[in-house]
Amino acid sequence: MNIKYLPRNKELKAKATALRKNATPEENKLWYEFFKEYSIKFTRQRIIGNYIVDFYCDKAKLIVELDGSQHFEDKNIGKDNRRTAYFESLGLYVLRFANNEINESFYEVCTVIDEETQKRL
Repeated sequence: MNIKYLPRNKELKAKATALRKNATPEENKLWYEFFKEYSIKFTRQRIIGNYIVDFYCDKAKLIVELDGSQHFEDKNIGKDNRRTAYFESLGLYVLRFANNEINESFYEVCTVIDEETQKRL
């Protein structure tokens, strides 16, 4: 399903702002060393439905999520799978990277993001 306007729980606005102001080192690295100067616009901490995603490109309908260690715990894997299924139901595509990939393979992560963005335009 491709929709023109994404649903947005406006009650999450303060939380999204707080997450932006208190970004993880990995989020800041990806934002300041890649997305901020990237030729295609991405936004940080975008509200989609009842969720807040790390990075979102409206033009490519692409979400980029950075996962800390808590995302690999059994109780959170199901939550992430439900989030991804919801986003896919809206016609969005989700790329997930572990924080250690940002720290250890930054160039490769940026290449994957760029390739997927270009493919989806």
